[in-house]
Amino acid sequence: MPFVTTLTLQSGDRHLLERVAGDIKARAERKGAELRGPHAESPVDLSVPQAKRLDDEGGRFEPWRYTVYARTMEIVGHDAFARDVTEREYPDGIHLGVDVERVSAPGSR
Repeated sequence: MPFVTTLTLQSGDRHLLERVAGDIKARAERKGAELRGPHAESPVDLSVPQAKRLDDEGGRFEPWRYTVYARTMEIVGHDAFARDVTEREYPDGIHLGVDVERVSAPGSR
């Protein structure tokens, strides 16, 4: 039964995210690994409140607003390639989430 490794890459830097996702895709093509994606997800706009003082009595600055971009990819089988991708060092600003699922063929248990 093959494994499907789902990669979720997130970053506030869209260009860096595209470069990293493109690099993974190019490596998969060179290795002959089955890769689905990268699939773009809708960007998420976030806002973080900022206190002027630690005791929160000095008021607040304007909230810090930023956008998080995400790309997902699925590696079907090719466990060695999936392991290599997940163990690599990525640039600061890139967050990698990994989910591994065992897939069974239809009709088998």
